Amino acid sequence: MNDPTETLRRQRIVEINAEPGSREALEAKYGQVWDTDQMTEEFEAIGFMAPLIVVRRRSDGVKGSLEFRNNPRYYFAFQPHEGK
Repeated sequence: MNDPTETLRRQRIVEINAEPGSREALEAKYGQVWDTDQMTEEFEAIGFMAPLIVVRRRSDGVKGSLEFRNNPRYYFAFQPHEGK
């Protein structure tokens, strides 16, 4: 299967995981950050292709994307999707 996003996603994975920054550093750069438990409380995971996860916010049903880093696993940079 040909994935036209693979090269870009792989580059972003390297960027995200290059600096083992703290949660506070991620918050300073991207705003709100969630650990796995917090993310699953606030969002329903729909699908993912690292380093992105498609989610639906439980409070209002808004669909969007988060980025995530591996170790420790943090989710950040929520972007709502346009349209339905």
